[in-house]
Amino acid sequence: MLRFFFRLRLDLGTMSTQKPRILTGDTPTGQLHLGHWVGSLENRVALQDEYECFFLIANMHAFTTRADKPEEIRRSTIDIVKDWIACGMDPERSTFVLQTEIPGIAELTWYLAMLLPFNRVMRNPTLKTELETKGLGDNYSFGFPMYTVGQCADILLFRPELVPVGEDQLAHIEPCREVARRFNQMYCGVNPHTEDEDYVKEGGLFPIPAGKVGRVARLVGTDGVNKMSKSLNNTILLTDTFKKIKKKMGGLYTGRTAMDEPGDIKNALFDYVRAFISDEDRVKALEEAYSKGDNIGDGHIKVEIAEHIDKLLEPMRERRLPFEGEAGDAKILEILREHTKRANNAAEETLYLAKEAMQLDFGKRNLSFD
Repeated sequence: MLRFFFRLRLDLGTMSTQKPRILTGDTPTGQLHLGHWVGSLENRVALQDEYECFFLIANMHAFTTRADKPEEIRRSTIDIVKDWIACGMDPERSTFVLQTEIPGIAELTWYLAMLLPFNRVMRNPTLKTELETKGLGDNYSFGFPMYTVGQCADILLFRPELVPVGEDQLAHIEPCREVARRFNQMYCGVNPHTEDEDYVKEGGLFPIPAGKVGRVARLVGTDGVNKMSKSLNNTILLTDTFKKIKKKMGGLYTGRTAMDEPGDIKNALFDYVRAFISDEDRVKALEEAYSKGDNIGDGHIKVEIAEHIDKLLEPMRERRLPFEGEAGDAKILEILREHTKRANNAAEETLYLAKEAMQLDFGKRNLSFD
């Protein structure tokens, strides 16, 4: 099995001021799908030249619910980087942050945990939803709610101004914004009445990060009812072939029974039409014909959508090819080793400045990893 064996030395530099920063990422739970693309990945690719981008692989957080499946988490960690590169997230222009290799995340999590009341953490609506959907009841580890605080540290350690996320992740950013304000007020002397966009200008360490939702906030899965989700087996993966895409689209439920029957263009089928057919005139023509029941069948539209999705995914599949197999895994690990140096340089700078603000600056440190 491939393992990380590397040593690095870090020198604290100055934070880049040429571009504003982005931090966002994914928990490695398997391959990425179209919902991830329209919800966040598309934004990440588009913003790489405008922003200094840090993309987090939250493999530490994966252990909050799958601590008994380390091999599965490791496999998903490598695969998710392959998907990112396939999407167009460029390791030459952006930095991939492997969470477990950034010790500053765990340390900052501890400090931020003192600034977030326990009741506030447990009121996070996304946390409640996950407890329900994963059927954890009261049988969850202490680390499960702690990862909400960890997400704040993930973000703030890189001092981003923007966090591209799916709609369901917006609630996770709010505690991060709250704790950033509190830290800046308590340790940097920023006036509580300061506008969010002015916190750094007024002497704060952390920008108050804003969320950025993708152009499709919630993509319905191929069951036509629920949000696209691996756990519901209603996904179109970014690695799917045209044959698989066509088959999955064919099962999309619309509720329509005849091609001469007027259809509801607010159904799941037309969510896909508007998401993946870029020609506005064609979209309008399909909407008009479908709403009138003008001899246009669901099957015809599904095939047309499948063709557009395949056209989107084809270059992604091609970009992924050089990273297939064990040789591809080795290439991914090499990228992660190099990016770990970049990420730790940025993280250690922020952590030292945070500790300095907290009067914990007893000396800068060098990190060494074997």
